[in-house]
Amino acid sequence: MTAASVTRVDSTARQLAELSLAGEGGRYLGSEDELLKRFGVSRPTLRQAAKMVANDRLITVRRGPRGGLYADRPDAADSVRAVARYLRLNGATLHDVFVVNSLIAEQAGALAARCADPRLRAELAAFARRIPRSETAGDIVRAENELARLLTRMTGNPAIELVMAIGYTFGMEEQRVRFYGAPEDRAKARELQAALCKAVLDGDEDIARLLMRRRSALLEEWFAKAGAAGR
Repeated sequence: MTAASVTRVDSTARQLAELSLAGEGGRYLGSEDELLKRFGVSRPTLRQAAKMVANDRLITVRRGPRGGLYADRPDAADSVRAVARYLRLNGATLHDVFVVNSLIAEQAGALAARCADPRLRAELAAFARRIPRSETAGDIVRAENELARLLTRMTGNPAIELVMAIGYTFGMEEQRVRFYGAPEDRAKARELQAALCKAVLDGDEDIARLLMRRRSALLEEWFAKAGAAGR
């Protein structure tokens, strides 16, 4: 492939991405023949460009009736899993990710306490009622994940939601560090969950921030124990 053809493919890919982003996801962008005329390129160039943009989840290519190119959007869960894989492949540990998340967690708790969305507040109240049912270590881990996702949605800050989601996805895949194995640890987790839900529902930002700090301190203590046991 020549340098000129690579440049044409890149240019066409940028135009396809811009066309996709100009409207809503799922919008019909045109048939292959229509887009060949629109961009003035060869069929191989268009197909290579379409493959690049499809890899970025900005278009989908459909065959058959009403075939052609359609606007698409990246899936948040796919993005989170991809970043978690990248971190793991580059040697990041669960503790590395936890350190970053703990810096954000306090602000997330305070922002969640400001949330006035009745639907999200109802979800949190329903979660709080289910806390006593979490008995096993697996129950607690799933509950922690659910609570974190709900609280970050309540912040209204997509950047916080993304960073926290990466941390919990990374944690769910971690096999070396075991949390909530002892009954007293599970009891502490349930107690903190219940207190945090109450603080957020009461709109108490200071208490929500404090409880997030306590949760982080508890996890840090368990990381230290796991490290000592591994030596």
